Amino acid sequence: MDMIRVFRLVSIAEAVSFLALLLIAMPLKYGAEAEVGVQLVGPIHGVLFMAYVGMVFLVRDALRWDLKRTVLALAAAVLPIAPFLVERQWARPPHAAGAPASSAP
Repeated sequence: MDMIRVFRLVSIAEAVSFLALLLIAMPLKYGAEAEVGVQLVGPIHGVLFMAYVGMVFLVRDALRWDLKRTVLALAAAVLPIAPFLVERQWARPPHAAGAPASSAP
């Protein structure tokens, strides 16, 4: 499995875990006084967050990201649905982004 594919999977998993934390675990904690959701989802999201940040640095050269796009991808980690957008719009191999596959070196 190549690094870009791993990054895309981590990006989706991080976004899903963030949404689960915000929309399920936190309301359970404060609405039903059930902290178990945060105790389970919180550490999972933390690991996925760190994996996402690390993967941004590992794939930035392969995806030909400049400093601005790298910083925006890192900032996306703190917004609930932004990693979905990074995965969908920016995490395509350079040959798939616009040039035909036959013209790739």
